[in-house]
Order: sequence, then C-alpha cells, then structure tokens
Amino acid sequence: MKEILINIESKEIRCAFLKQGKLYDLVLERKKNRQLTGNIYRGRVMNILHNIQSAFIDINEGENGFIHISDILENTQKFQEMFDMDFDVAISEENKSADISSLMNIDQPVLVQVVKEPIGSKGARLTSNLSIPGRYLVLLPNTSHRGVSRKIEDRGMRDRLKQTIRAFEMPQDMGLICRTASVNATTEQLIDEANELLTIWQQTVENFHKASKPTLLYQESDLIKRAVLTAVDKKYDRILIDDYETFQMCKRAYSKFCEEHPLKIEMYRDKTPMYERFNVEREIDKALRRKIWLSSGGYLFFDRTEAMYTIDVNSGRSTQASSKKDVESALVHINMEAAEEIARQLRLRNIGGLVICDFIDMRSRKNQRRVLDRLKEAMKDDSAKCTILGMSEFGLIEMTRQRNRESLAQTMFTSCPYCSGSGVIKTYESVSIEIERSIKKIINQNQEKEVEITTHPNLDQYITVSDKEYLKKLADKAQLKLSFRIDDNLHLNDFCFHSSNDGSKIDV
Repeated sequence: MKEILINIESKEIRCAFLKQGKLYDLVLERKKNRQLTGNIYRGRVMNILHNIQSAFIDINEGENGFIHISDILENTQKFQEMFDMDFDVAISEENKSADISSLMNIDQPVLVQVVKEPIGSKGARLTSNLSIPGRYLVLLPNTSHRGVSRKIEDRGMRDRLKQTIRAFEMPQDMGLICRTASVNATTEQLIDEANELLTIWQQTVENFHKASKPTLLYQESDLIKRAVLTAVDKKYDRILIDDYETFQMCKRAYSKFCEEHPLKIEMYRDKTPMYERFNVEREIDKALRRKIWLSSGGYLFFDRTEAMYTIDVNSGRSTQASSKKDVESALVHINMEAAEEIARQLRLRNIGGLVICDFIDMRSRKNQRRVLDRLKEAMKDDSAKCTILGMSEFGLIEMTRQRNRESLAQTMFTSCPYCSGSGVIKTYESVSIEIERSIKKIINQNQEKEVEITTHPNLDQYITVSDKEYLKKLADKAQLKLSFRIDDNLHLNDFCFHSSNDGSKIDV
C-alpha cells in the first residue's frame, strides 16, 4: 500500500510518503522559509560582479538572489537537465563572448525565476530562462525549443506527442515540453493546458509592467497541491490528513482528477498523533542521527564536510560469516542492504551536492558491480537528479545529488554555541593546562599581586579536585595571590583573569 500522511502545524507542514508502511520520502516546509523554486519575480539589479560574470538581484525575499551570465543567455543544457528531456531541434551555440554588463545595469528591473532554493547564507539561484510547468506540459516563454521527456520511452508515443505540440498555434518564440503525465492525456487536455499556461504567462507579463518594485509575480503550486498531484500520477492508494481545513482543500484539488485514479482522501481522527502511530516520528529522529543501524547488523555513518557528505558502511555486529567464502557473501549482503538504505536516507535527509559512499571492501568485481547496480536501482525513483560513477578499487562510489532546498538537518538544527558546529570542545584537562600557562605568563610579566580567575562551574569542579592546590602553590612561589570565582554564563572552555586591585580584566 502506498500512502501520503500530511501533518499540519501552525508553523510547519510535513508530507510523509509511505510504501508498504515504511517511510520512503519526506518533505518538510515551514512558513518562514516556504519553497521559492519555480516562483517568478520582478527583481532589481543591485550589484554586478564582472570578474565572475554574475549579478545580485533583489527579489524581496530576504537575501538577494544570484544570477550567472549562463542563466541569462539561452541555456538549453539546463532545460534538458531540469525536465529530463531531449529537444526536438538543433541546439544553437551560446554567445559565450557576451559580457554581463551588456545585458544588465544597476537598478534595472528584470524578470527572473528561482531555480534553486536559498541555503544557509546563500541567496536563491535565479534564471531569466523562464518555464511555467503544468501537469502535462511546460511552457518556455522565451525559448523556442519543443521536446518530450526522456522518461517516455515508447517511440510511437513520443512521435505522437511531438506532432501534437508542433501543431499548436503558439507564438514562434515560445516552446513546449511534454511531461511524463502527458502520455495519458488527450489532445484536448493538452490544448486546454497550453492555453491555460499562455494565460498565466500573459498575466505575469502584465503584472511585471504594473509593478514598481521587487515583487512576486507567479507562485509555483504549494506543497498540498503537489502532494495530491503526486498521489494521482504515482498511483497512491490514500492520503491521510490531520487537519480538517487541509482535508477539504485536498478533496477540492482531487476533484479535477477523480476520474483518472481512485484515491482515498481521509481525515485522521485518532487521539494518538498520526506520525507516532505510523512510526514516522521515529524514522525522522533516525534521519537526524549520525549512525544508522541495518537489520543485518551493519551500520552507516553520515558525516558532513564543507565540500561533501561521506557515508561509511561498517560490518558492525554482523556474525553471519564462518568461512572465507561466507565472509565475502556476508559483506555483500551488508553492502546490498546499505545501498538501499543510503538511497532512502539521502531522500529523507535531503542531502545534496557531492556524496562519497565508502562500502566494505569486496574482492570480487562481480560483487562490486552488484552493489553498484543495487544503488543505481534504489536511486531511480528519486525526484532529485542524481549522477552515480563506478566503484573504485577501494570500494568508494562517488555520486552527486541535486541540491534543491535545505537539508533536513539544516532545517531543524542550528550550530551549537559551545562547539560552533564542530561537534567537539576541549577537555577540562586541556583547559586546565591552558590556565597554568596563563598564570605563568602573568607571573613572568610581574605586574599583578592579586589575581582572580573566573571559570564555568563544571570546570571549577574539575580543577578543585585535580589542579587547584597546585595552581595556588605555583602562584604563592611567585608571591601572587590567586583566588577563584565561578560564572555559569561562561563557555565551558572559557576562563578570564581580573586584577583584585581595580577589577580590570587581564589580557593573557
């Protein structure tokens, strides 16, 4: 059974996608950082960076958006990647010698679309190569290409769709893309949607000319509508919602497609929270951990660096092997299970960018290929675009996953004020040694007679047991009176010295 669980809170909407009762994918959206991808704005050019041929544009969404010259010039390759399709016309050479200053000026109003969410301190990635997606078609207002999704593999169907969209009466400078769902659409449905998309575009242009400052002109479908469309297109059995208003909204959205697929839309009324009853909360909690156990006894370690994510596969508690042959088969079994769990965790955690998977070493090249094929198969249904390379001799697989919004950890966590995101702080012993060095430095400067040292209560407790008497003796030998004070507002690793004469802070 395939079902979608929609949980509504005052500041957050969560969509959990379940297959056979197991959490398959998760989309989390908060009001303060709603999804911007696909939105079209009237923007204003704020700054032009000639050295990297880019510009920053104010779109009235917090941080300024970023646009590169390749996103201003015709960029067919980007459309092919975004919509997973081949164009039916020859690709023209882009004018690579153009300079961004010849295309944009400071304070110029521009029509732009968000193609990548703002992440952290980075603003949204923008493009002037606009696209307005419908259910069956995508309208390209300023690109004349017409094409069909690669996912439509039937040759006859591809040819029929190409002939259909070629026959549409549309402005010559506009293009169309047939999406996967267009396979099940009639010609009348395609014509109606093409006209609807044209109307949206004309309204967007009118709003652009009416506006006098950066503003939103066109908004992509919200999370609820997208969930209903996904349920219809992917043939889900049920949508379960724990909010009555959203339940009614889903029913209205589904009424347009009720003849295409029998979908149950139900209101959740039990007292036990929905995500607890279906074990979704537990799976979300696991997706925030560094360590994930596998049923075979192995486990995965997820680590993030500045440039990439690394995933380490370990044999852990596995005790299946009793001979050399059994060892290889046991390792293959762990790696195969790890490949499927890695694909699932990448979706749940929404990890994007470069990912390095370190599988357990296997001697047989055949087994290495089996693990690689299992990973590729498990990643096929991922909505984010993924590229997977081969397995190296060290058992490493390099892959990239499209980064379309903040990861689950970035949404739910903030950097620790103690460790500044490093995940570690100094031991009490290390800080005690630093205190000793600082006292010796004050003694050598020979400027103070009485000094007070302030530490965190936990650190004070440690040095009281192990080092305080020694530090006092060290100071007494140099005729320096040393006293101790605590302050629970201090960082665990911080300490400071003050002169007992005038209370001034001593820099050491």
